[in-house]
Amino acid sequence: MTLTLLTEAELLAQPADDYMNDDQQQFFRALLLSQRAELQARIAEEFEALREREISSDPADIGSAEEQRQWQLRLLEREKKLLDKIDEALDRLARDEYGWCLETAEAIGLRRLLLRPTASLCIEAKERQEQREKHLRHTDGA
Repeated sequence: MTLTLLTEAELLAQPADDYMNDDQQQFFRALLLSQRAELQARIAEEFEALREREISSDPADIGSAEEQRQWQLRLLEREKKLLDKIDEALDRLARDEYGWCLETAEAIGLRRLLLRPTASLCIEAKERQEQREKHLRHTDGA
């Protein structure tokens, strides 16, 4: 049995009643697995670059190298968080929960999932979350 994945255009052309059918789930599973593989390759390259750094005796070079190392570590941390989000999305797919808002249980929408395949909240719920976070930042800083 060969799987033929939908194109993005075919995906968006499907009727609303077909939301998160088998073909759509296969499309997003393939997209997430592809992004996961690319991310893992980038992480491996970054780790290799960190390991291969030469140590210099010049204080200016040492400072510059340390700054570069800290930047790479922050990048790796961000990429690790994204990898975790991809894994969470794949878990939701396996449980038939992918594409549905964790807060409202409404459809997240194909266009939003194409832009952010790891999305777990619909636009409205995400906006509420951002408003709460913004409010907390303002009250914590006061």
